Amino acid sequence: MSLRGFATLNIWADDVAAATEWYARFLGQEAYFSRPGPDGRPAYTEFRVGDYQGELGIIDRRYAPPGAATGPGGAVMHWHVDDLDATVARLLALGATEYQPITPHGDEGFVTASVVDPFGNVLGVMTNPHYLDIVASLRPA
Repeated sequence: MSLRGFATLNIWADDVAAATEWYARFLGQEAYFSRPGPDGRPAYTEFRVGDYQGELGIIDRRYAPPGAATGPGGAVMHWHVDDLDATVARLLALGATEYQPITPHGDEGFVTASVVDPFGNVLGVMTNPHYLDIVASLRPA
C-alpha cells in the first residue's frame, strides 16, 4: 500500500502569526512548533490535531511552490467533527466564510461542509460514520 494515512496538511498564509492565532482560537490549543524565517517572524507553525494527532502546518505563502494557487480551490480535506452544525457556526463566527454549505451525501450519515479561513484556505469539516467506526475498532476492548 502506498498511502498509509494522513500525516501533515499544510496551508498557506501571508501572515503566519495571525493565522496561527486564528487557528489556536478555533482549535483551543497553541501551536506546538514554530520556526522563524530570516526576518525573525514565524515562517512555519504546526498544530497536532485530532485522535491521531495529525499535523496542521501553516507556511508563509512566500515559500509556496511557483504557480501555486492564490485563491481557494482544489482538493478539500475534511476533518471529522462530532457536531457539524456547531463547528460550522463557530468557524463562521471567527470570520471564515462559507465555501460549501452543510450538505448530506446519501442516507448513511455522511455530511460535509467547508469554509474559507480568513487567510484564503479551504477547511473542510464533516460527520463521517466510517471515521467513527475505525476509531472505535482501534480502541482496546
